[in-house]
Amino acid sequence: METKQIQETINMVEEEHLDIRTVTMGISLLDTIAGDPQQTAKNIYKKVTTYAKDLIKVAEQIEREYGIPITNKRISVTPIALIAGHATPDDMLYYAHALDDAAKAVGVDFIGGYSALVQKGFANGDLSLIKSLPRALTETDLVMSSVNIGSTKAGINLDAIKLMGETVKGISEKSDTANAKLVIFANAVEDNPFMAGAFHGVSEADVVINVGVSGPGVVKRALEKVKGESIQVVAETVKKTAFKITRVGQMVGALAAERLGFEFGIVDLSLAPTPARGDSVAEVLEEIGLEQVGTHGTTAALMLLNDAVKKGGVMASQRVGGLSGAFIPVSEDAGMIDAAKEGTLTLSKLEAMTAVCSVGLDMIAIPGDTSATTISAMIADEAAIGVQNNKTTAVRILPTLGTKVGDMVDYGGLLGTAPVMPVVEKSSADFINRGGHIPAPIHSFKN
Repeated sequence: METKQIQETINMVEEEHLDIRTVTMGISLLDTIAGDPQQTAKNIYKKVTTYAKDLIKVAEQIEREYGIPITNKRISVTPIALIAGHATPDDMLYYAHALDDAAKAVGVDFIGGYSALVQKGFANGDLSLIKSLPRALTETDLVMSSVNIGSTKAGINLDAIKLMGETVKGISEKSDTANAKLVIFANAVEDNPFMAGAFHGVSEADVVINVGVSGPGVVKRALEKVKGESIQVVAETVKKTAFKITRVGQMVGALAAERLGFEFGIVDLSLAPTPARGDSVAEVLEEIGLEQVGTHGTTAALMLLNDAVKKGGVMASQRVGGLSGAFIPVSEDAGMIDAAKEGTLTLSKLEAMTAVCSVGLDMIAIPGDTSATTISAMIADEAAIGVQNNKTTAVRILPTLGTKVGDMVDYGGLLGTAPVMPVVEKSSADFINRGGHIPAPIHSFKN
């Protein structure tokens, strides 16, 4: 780096909340399958603790040497349902506890991959994993889970959506916060380093290092310098800023991979907010010209932001992957929390925004008495946006027993706090209870 670039990076860290949101080690567990679940669980623990034993040490070395915070160190593994075989829901708990124990042993923040891919149908392992989720997510601390219920090529599994609505309700009856560890996807990707949706895809190398960058504060500060300029200037400013942020991520990821002796995977370009003031995607959108996020024009501003982040980041990295763009998790973004509390940001507006951003309805608190079929219908709507538009969408909905609209729910740490948002009370039960499979859209046929 030139002296000017070094100083810019220092300023981004000290004044603008730049961090590497995560260094995530992906580990294949396909070679851990044994004749019985208990032995497989032991093999999982051994492989994870062997390969990830130096992950924290190396990440902390890089932090000290370059002065760049790495907020989270994480692990993702092969979707556990793929190695479950004939396991029962009770057997699945051996895997969940093995993952949790391994994550604690090596000192990472989270481990993802307690996952199932059911966009086209269920295998025994898939159903066992889903049925185990209420216990698995409440009995463990660091295990993160995801279920993919649709894709552009396969269509949408409505039976899976119905089951996931019931599962979310079942989890909420055991814990106020455990649903924050579960995300329901359409078009899930294999190299996502961000939780709760990270898993290690079957097409990945045995072990790989992926990096997720952050930087909403850096983008906001850059936009403050172009107040009153045209929208083209806004787009160019975001592109140039995303380039700088991603170069830092590329450097950190390459260094970590080299020192750990594993392959470098991808940089996920996503602007990932935190509850801290000045580190908010909502504040970036407001800097573009909105009085408050959620007002008319929010979707257009988010589209511009997402596109410019990707264009700038692609030029700065050897490999871009994951979700890449801008995240809009309500509880994890100070500006989103403000807008939701004031009623400017609604579930309907959030749904519209998900058509042009990286994820979906994320970290949203809803009343605890919301029905399972209503939750399923919310999942179905998000899946439809993802499947039709050939993009990843996701739902992380948080019903909390005993809460009503306007109550605040605290999830702790980076997960933040969220106001309970109103849900349309008219029933979708007859639609959800039809079951079956929503066919893939016509444009999915590419062969």
